[in-house]
Amino acid sequence: MAKKRLIPPQDAMFLWGETPETMMHVASLMPFTPPADAGPTYLRDLLQRVRESTVLSPFNLKLTHPHLLQHPLQAWVEDDKFDIDYHVRRSALASPGDERELGILVSRLHSHQLDFTRPPWEMHIIEGLEGGRFAIYTKVHHALVDGYSAVKSLGRSLTKDPSDPAVDFFTSLAPKSKPKAAPAQSASLVESLTAVAAGAAGMLGGAVSGATDVAKAVMKLEMTGKEDALKGGRDAPPTILNQRTSRTRRFATQVYETQRLRAIATASRGTLNDVVMTICGAALRRYLLELNELPDKSLVAFMPVNIRDAGDEGGGNKVAVLLAAMGTDVADPVQRLESVIASTSAAKGQMKGMGQLPALAYSGYLLAPGIAQTVAAMLGVRNLLPTTFNLILSNVPGPRHKLYLLGSELEAVYPISIPAHGMALNITLETYAEKMCFGFTGDRDALPSLQKLAVYTGDALAELESALDLPGAAMPGTDLARKKRARSSKATREALAPKPRKA
Repeated sequence: MAKKRLIPPQDAMFLWGETPETMMHVASLMPFTPPADAGPTYLRDLLQRVRESTVLSPFNLKLTHPHLLQHPLQAWVEDDKFDIDYHVRRSALASPGDERELGILVSRLHSHQLDFTRPPWEMHIIEGLEGGRFAIYTKVHHALVDGYSAVKSLGRSLTKDPSDPAVDFFTSLAPKSKPKAAPAQSASLVESLTAVAAGAAGMLGGAVSGATDVAKAVMKLEMTGKEDALKGGRDAPPTILNQRTSRTRRFATQVYETQRLRAIATASRGTLNDVVMTICGAALRRYLLELNELPDKSLVAFMPVNIRDAGDEGGGNKVAVLLAAMGTDVADPVQRLESVIASTSAAKGQMKGMGQLPALAYSGYLLAPGIAQTVAAMLGVRNLLPTTFNLILSNVPGPRHKLYLLGSELEAVYPISIPAHGMALNITLETYAEKMCFGFTGDRDALPSLQKLAVYTGDALAELESALDLPGAAMPGTDLARKKRARSSKATREALAPKPRKA
């Protein structure tokens, strides 16, 4: 009889939350440039090499109760009928396929649930891109592989040497319970909620030494006014992002040189994450203005923050919550950046000096209203209950050097994450080889023309560079929908856009 491995609660949460509308799989899109000497059978040979790879745990594990995901004794067991041809698939665009067509295909692939009677993952090798390029789309259920492990797996599956012939996708991932390091900031909503619940329980169970810190933080939060930089669990305005989601997705990408954002962070004495939040806030402001859905109050972002102790190599989720304003209520780009820096600094100040358990308990207090928000969204109710946050914004540190697959250069790594009821938009970025690769994952029904968000972040970045007298690139970035676009001035955009509505 095959050996079973019980699934711990922090991983089982992703199975319990799985529905046709809230699919708990994560994915990545990796475009490649093949080597100059790639022959006509290069991709066919690559696909064959992948299919001949040795497949080890966890990629060969399936659920013991695939038709009852909420089973209390759910476990992983080795699939003795593992079929690599089912999991590794070949797809093609009508050649020459453009970036928009690739985005449409990935959106559709991400909209389908995984087969839980098999190991819950798929890999699609997509050919037909312009210039002989190709892409790999890989999706995996979050209960099987977490974001941290996926990033580490990528770094070990590919190679720094373009002449290295190794193809090793399915043997290089260590078990989730034994990670060697922790990301600076990476988590999904469910992962964070699980960690928060565990932390709160730990506090109640006797870890009272930090209770005073939590009480002070809560008192300070409750005494803040609505216009203050510090944001609590009831300060976000209701928006079109906070509604029931469908089962279909939209996906868009953007990529920037890290140095461009770093220059703004240095000039403003902020952080890279502050700059990311600012340009995303500017993009959301413009996007919602065009839909006549911009609230007077600033949107609030849920930002997962790693709180592991230095040198902590243990498993599990130790993720706290940072809620911060995105400056969508501010028209001026520099003032918007200043408001974001003030909000993130206030949020970080609340947790300064806290231990892990107090930080998690405080995070639980912040997110408590979010339970009602999620239930209301599932029932299709909007603007009735307090909104805890409007979207997730997460930053995943990835490989710092260029990587190759059988001589093909990896151009970028675009993360594709999880929208859920009450949270129709998830923005996750991953750093790679001095680039910041943005993945915008949204609900198809709630967010029309999602690609505009990616385009607008480029305009916002160029606008900030101009306002701060910084040298910027001629083009603000590359996106999946189009590589060239016309620019319009901020004054023209604001003049033509509909007036904001009241929340």
